[in-house]
Amino acid sequence: MTKYAQKICQIISSSRQHMTAEQIFDALRQAYPTVALATVYNNLNKLWRDGRIRKVSLAGMPDRYDRVDRHDHLVCRECGRLVDIQLTDLTQALQAQVKVPILCYDLKLMYICEDCRKKMEGKKRMQTGELGLPGGSFNSKYI
Repeated sequence: MTKYAQKICQIISSSRQHMTAEQIFDALRQAYPTVALATVYNNLNKLWRDGRIRKVSLAGMPDRYDRVDRHDHLVCRECGRLVDIQLTDLTQALQAQVKVPILCYDLKLMYICEDCRKKMEGKKRMQTGELGLPGGSFNSKYI
């Protein structure tokens, strides 16, 4: 394994964030200031193909990279926030149902995070006029 691949593995395994290639690039530049972004992408792809890291792909968002230890994810439908969760390993149950050898599975449970719920509630209150004048009345001439 190259020095870059080793350091990328170290960056990913020591982080509890789900880093993008650009974030990994920024972290890697701390140790190797002249490294190219293409080198990071090439190493990430090889590490992922070799099973040394996980790639977490979500529609409309950049891929993020994660450690390979057994865990699943909560994904906020609004902002894309990823949260690690520990669920019972479903490999054997899934294997029994699909009747073909599986390599692994990637479980992402969609939810709306607390920050997004608060934002949505605030927008809802604005739309219904709950954030009007003291006493609950709403008068558009004060807007």
